[in-house]
Amino acid sequence: MHIRYGYEITITCQQPTALVCLLLAEQARLPDLCTPEAFATTPANVPYSTYLDLFGNRCLRLTAPAGDFTMWSDATLVDPGVPDPVFPDAREVPVADLPDECLVYLLGSRYCETDRLSQIAWDLFGHLPPGWARVQAISDYVNRHIRFDYMQARATRTAYEAWQERIGVCRDFAHLGVAFCRCLNIPARYVNGYLGDIGVPITGPMDFSAWTEVWLDGAWHTFDPRNNARRIGRIVVARGRDAADVPLLNSFGPHVLKSFRVWTYPTEAVSTPG
Repeated sequence: MHIRYGYEITITCQQPTALVCLLLAEQARLPDLCTPEAFATTPANVPYSTYLDLFGNRCLRLTAPAGDFTMWSDATLVDPGVPDPVFPDAREVPVADLPDECLVYLLGSRYCETDRLSQIAWDLFGHLPPGWARVQAISDYVNRHIRFDYMQARATRTAYEAWQERIGVCRDFAHLGVAFCRCLNIPARYVNGYLGDIGVPITGPMDFSAWTEVWLDGAWHTFDPRNNARRIGRIVVARGRDAADVPLLNSFGPHVLKSFRVWTYPTEAVSTPG
């Protein structure tokens, strides 16, 4: 199947402001693109460059001029069109046997306070058999424990606060799932990207989504505490320890978000961006 995806974001800056944006599809999906990701700005022709950060994410770097500034992107890629795979026999890997690059995903981070959640995690999940089923139990619990409320979004809410307040948005679900896994010595990382309503009822206006990836049996596997379902058509944008590592838009100066639009949907043929 083909999936068309993109965004239009307008901000207002009082003065020229440097930006680093994580809005590009991950490198692994580049071969799936039907055409290169189109990118345009208003005012037009603002210079930009790209680079890879410490986590291998594709970053967009530019300076927004003073006043209203719009960034727009559109692309279509080929997708297998199948739900996230399930590996019920996947086992946890002892810490001593983990690859070096996984160790950072065992540690506490800005929004995932393993020190405050460790005893809670062991009380809730420590008695369960290790492996895929225990990670799924964490996802089940987080999905039930937190009530989704877009109007209650808070950029500073941590995993522990989400557990206490029992309310949040997709990033809060992901942070709590990541933190619980790390508390149990299971490497887990935060992911953001596109997730359209493919094969499920339409839930409302599109937005970027957050979910988790967990290291089991020598590979990273997708879990989604917010939706708690195997979904079709995820397009990863960035991965990190938590949301602090992968802000969609990081401005080095004040700005006001004026408008925000995201799209991702199946399409039968490649559309001409426009």
